[in-house]
Amino acid sequence: MNVDAGISKPSFGSRLSITLGSLAMLVGAIDPMEGSVIILPGSALVALGYWLGHRERRLTLYRAWGFILIAFGVAALFGLSQLGGIGGHSGYSIWWGILFLPYLIGWSMGVWGPGTPRWLPGLGSVVGLWYLVLASMVLKHGIARPAGSNLPAFIIGAFGVLTMAGCLWRLNRGVAKP
Repeated sequence: MNVDAGISKPSFGSRLSITLGSLAMLVGAIDPMEGSVIILPGSALVALGYWLGHRERRLTLYRAWGFILIAFGVAALFGLSQLGGIGGHSGYSIWWGILFLPYLIGWSMGVWGPGTPRWLPGLGSVVGLWYLVLASMVLKHGIARPAGSNLPAFIIGAFGVLTMAGCLWRLNRGVAKP
């Protein structure tokens, strides 16, 4: 008796959309601010791939929420950039950066959440290590900064640690078959 008889295999288009979207999310993460224009459509491709593949509803909703979080965070990033940025002489407190957190959370959901392709958490942990390098570069090259201006470096570093931990957890737990 074939146990998988009721389960259809995702189409080539679905798998291609998920793969290309996942790659875009990884490539864009090399420079998270400039790469946001790559990560946003990448996350949309992933969500589309799950929808096209008629995957489990919970996985499709999970990927859709990841896209929505990324879209909200990227909109805040661009909006605050248009207003002159945050911190320093911009007139906006560095705490406005909290509006960027949905972007980081959505990206993280996309890299090591349920249903990720087998290869993605391994490469995602490399990105987490890259964020630790970025944080150390920000801390090392900051000269005569006012108090509290190390906060972005610590957030980047914490995000790197969380990304690596999540990816390693997913790898240890096992990931979904494509």
